[in-house]
Amino acid sequence: MENHEGKVFIVIPAFNEAQVIGGVINEIKNAGYQNIIVVDDGSADKTAQIAKNAGAEVLNQIINRGQGAALRAGIEYLRENKNPDIVVTFDADGQHQVEDIGKLIKPVLEDECDIALGSRFMDQKTNVPMLRKLILKAGILFTNLLSNIKLTDTHNGLRALGKKAIHSIDISQRGMEHASEIIDQIKKNKLRYKEVPVTIAYTEYSKMKGQGSGNFFKLGTKIILKKLIK
Repeated sequence: MENHEGKVFIVIPAFNEAQVIGGVINEIKNAGYQNIIVVDDGSADKTAQIAKNAGAEVLNQIINRGQGAALRAGIEYLRENKNPDIVVTFDADGQHQVEDIGKLIKPVLEDECDIALGSRFMDQKTNVPMLRKLILKAGILFTNLLSNIKLTDTHNGLRALGKKAIHSIDISQRGMEHASEIIDQIKKNKLRYKEVPVTIAYTEYSKMKGQGSGNFFKLGTKIILKKLIK
């Protein structure tokens, strides 16, 4: 088990994840990451209590405001109270793999980049459902064209922010559009970035939680409209 000496903080936005949040936290802690912040985004179940019992620090949002707003709250809290060297954003639904955290923080710790971005398309380890893959690829093309940053995966929630990114990225989009906003801010703030191959586990549970391809299509349409309005 690795010892990260208090440098790395994991932020997990969570909404009604009582079924899995305890296991996710335990896996992260067993991998040597003890500083875990769960932002409970107005859950109606026992997500907050289970997360606290598992050893995470819990920030409570009274109403459900969206994943972007939850990440903003978590990063702001750490920025103002903990002075982290690295903040890793990690999903609560079990899709992300704990072993990928080390891969992401390595280039940041070694000053190769200001932010490391997970990509499910850099290797063949993730079996992306075909419809999902087509939608994601279309989103990647569109985001790359508008942001002028070339990435292989533009909507992956697993990322590691170094100090410069922690203090310069300001998330204003409440929902899932925050992923595109972060990419825009990488360009705006001239952050050094690097993609790192990660594995995403597609499960029936995560699809039930609203990660189905239909939701991705709606998200893509919403992002495109916002970009065009700008």
